[in-house]
Amino acid sequence: METLLKLGRTPIGIIVPAFTILLVVFGIPIVLLFLTSLNAPAFSIFNYQAFLGQRANVRVLFQTIEVSVIATAICVIIGYPTAYLIAAASKRLRMTLIVLVIIPYLTSLLARTYAWIVILGDRGLINNLLLELELISSPLPLIYNRMAVYIGMVHIMLPMMILPLVSVMLGIDKSLTAAARSMGARPFAAFWRVFLPLSLPGVRSGSVLVFVLCLGFYITPAALGGLRDAMLSTFIAAQVSSSFNMARTAAAAFILLGIAAVMLFILGLDLSDTQGGAARPARSSWLSRLPSLSTLTRYLNELATPYRARRWTAKLYQAKSDSRWSQIPGTALVALVMVYLLFPGLVVIIMSFSAGMFLEFPPSGLSLKWYRSFFGDPSWKGAAWTSIQVGVAAAILSTIVGTLAAYGLSRTSPRFRSLLTMVILTPITFPVIVVGIAAYLGMANLGLIGSMTGIVLAHSIGAIAYVVVIVSGTLANFDRRLEQAAKSMRAGPLQTFRRITLPLIAPGVIGGAVFAFIHSFDEVVISSFISGLSIRTLPLKMWENIRHEIDPTIAAVASLLMLLPVLWLIAIYITWWSRPRMKRVPSDPAN
Repeated sequence: METLLKLGRTPIGIIVPAFTILLVVFGIPIVLLFLTSLNAPAFSIFNYQAFLGQRANVRVLFQTIEVSVIATAICVIIGYPTAYLIAAASKRLRMTLIVLVIIPYLTSLLARTYAWIVILGDRGLINNLLLELELISSPLPLIYNRMAVYIGMVHIMLPMMILPLVSVMLGIDKSLTAAARSMGARPFAAFWRVFLPLSLPGVRSGSVLVFVLCLGFYITPAALGGLRDAMLSTFIAAQVSSSFNMARTAAAAFILLGIAAVMLFILGLDLSDTQGGAARPARSSWLSRLPSLSTLTRYLNELATPYRARRWTAKLYQAKSDSRWSQIPGTALVALVMVYLLFPGLVVIIMSFSAGMFLEFPPSGLSLKWYRSFFGDPSWKGAAWTSIQVGVAAAILSTIVGTLAAYGLSRTSPRFRSLLTMVILTPITFPVIVVGIAAYLGMANLGLIGSMTGIVLAHSIGAIAYVVVIVSGTLANFDRRLEQAAKSMRAGPLQTFRRITLPLIAPGVIGGAVFAFIHSFDEVVISSFISGLSIRTLPLKMWENIRHEIDPTIAAVASLLMLLPVLWLIAIYITWWSRPRMKRVPSDPAN
């Protein structure tokens, strides 16, 4: 018993609970799933050959890769200049823009997908507007096609591209670009030669995250795409619901996981602190390895050297132009991106107050009938209450276990910490359909399919990852000398953590709990595997209604879900900024 108590006080000991849950719910099942795909103990690749031997399966596989690559490329093209302009804005404007990006990021995926159904549908906002203006005589096919899939996927993934880019760009030393300008480089040359290489880690991390998550997309392609736009996750889900041949399903899941693993291996995922990125050398581009291109670039630079010298002399004492005309394109781009991210939610909120029998924009009359329909329907209220119960339970479990894990990881060596952190983050970096199947197998082995406990445990593996990331970021700025001072005054480890560490990292803990609740409350793919036929959460109820009927009550539900992120941000803001700041211990005792 004494040995266990001593182990619990070590960094590794307090990480054990998080890894135990991860191992039972996800780790062991994913290994068993892989062995099943190989027909263990016979060990053959028959299931993989059977999958790749069917032309339809190969077409779906390549279609999944194509859609993911194009969606990721669009996110980079739109997200990079947007992040650059956000990072270059004033502090107050930058914080406002970041909040506007975070709001759709925290909004329910189902609610955002439903918003595009309302906008792009045959009787949606765009078609109704064009019909009223008599520009068209019949509705345009804006939905159930590949373009609608791209619109919905980019809308959901764009915040995940912008936020890492802004984080990296804010860590770049601006004096480096200024130094390039002072040596005669034009703004574009300074950006291309200095700023862009230093921001590539953010591009790489954002691209990998977006691509891997796009590989496992299930809800948005199924809701906005047609039969020809099915992705591999849809194929896997159909197999599970129909034949449930575990060996074939496992093979398809691991083919999808293999693609994600190859991408992670090639590009990597930089989850380290971005500060000091200026001192970190950027990876060389593959274009620079082409001899002909590098030689041509060197010759052109040599030819341009005299011109740059004359231009530097001419511009040295020239006053800087403050023309606002050059700012108009950037302002217009940021405004368009914000409209693209926020307008669908605003449309749904306005339409939810419609007094008609069908959704219309703008509403012909205002009414709360659809909200009364939601609160008066026992099935909707029951699903909402189930989601709240599951979300609160998953948030409590994940916050306790994830905070302990983050605290233990902060006390381990950097190399060991990076490895363990990557293991904890696997549930949110793997395609969600693979995580769902593994969690189903794990809960089936424990006999928890169709139980609240099974859903809470399945949700907690992803929620723990969010708590670890957020609390670890808070602990990175924590002054450990405060703990040493408490211990020097004969405070025990538990008392030091309770009286010193926990109060100072409380904002991060509360932020992690909020993200854990949001992750659980919005989960639909994993819940669809674990819930069975006995439990219906609010996202599952919404998904069933979206697929099988057009119920305007969904607009009221979606609008309520879209208002939740605003409440979460207000709660986090009050928690983080209303607390009195504790002064850091001075490094020099003589001060």
